[in-house]
Amino acid sequence: MGRSRYEEIAESLRQAIRSGVRPPGSRLPSESDLAATWEVSRGTVRQAVALLASEGLIGSRQGARRVVLCQERRQSFEQLNSFAQWARAMGYEASSRILARTTRPATDEEAARLGAEPGSGILDVLRLRHLDGEPVMVERTVYADWVAPVVRALPEDCVSVMDSIAERADIVAHHGEHLIDAVAAGSEDARLLRVRRASPLLRQRHLTYTAAGRAIEWTDDRYRAGSVVFNVMNSAAAAPLERRAGPGVAG
Repeated sequence: MGRSRYEEIAESLRQAIRSGVRPPGSRLPSESDLAATWEVSRGTVRQAVALLASEGLIGSRQGARRVVLCQERRQSFEQLNSFAQWARAMGYEASSRILARTTRPATDEEAARLGAEPGSGILDVLRLRHLDGEPVMVERTVYADWVAPVVRALPEDCVSVMDSIAERADIVAHHGEHLIDAVAAGSEDARLLRVRRASPLLRQRHLTYTAAGRAIEWTDDRYRAGSVVFNVMNSAAAAPLERRAGPGVAG
């Protein structure tokens, strides 16, 4: 089965980016120019551009021509790293702004996640995260009551909460659980990330624990499409069930 037109356009642009014909920092032609070059509709061009943005090869700011990124912003779950730690390791400049800090009763789900009593006090923090000055993620985190005083005392422009609480209070993240899905941008997310309302966002929710198994935080991170690619490595050797060939099947 042959490729669709938008896939052909995406592949041509992908090869131009990877070969250096379109270097990092350069801008793609406008949608109308690409449509004229390929003799297709602008809708077909938008599909091609959206595909490249989902791969992390180009930025996708609303109302601006797409910019070629230096490489895929690929984040792996092989190690438990904070957003800021990952950004530094990849050579990006990470910055953050705490927009709100609210002490309130925990919902039943939050209490269950954090191992707390329903209705007990938690700290709810809203942050906007940037890479190289570009807003890429809205972070909503609830902290257990034993962590809350340290987080409440951090400056608004704290780049890494996890690094800071480790340094200030010896609260160290040891392991975590990650849930990944897609959601539509609500009004607040759209405004903060500079995208249209109902635009697709990649959501990562994660629960972080100390080495002793004590819950530190339950976080809902929403990434703008095209801003990051998550990388998961797996292996048959790590599977809980051993794969076996059926009768008469060669290995």
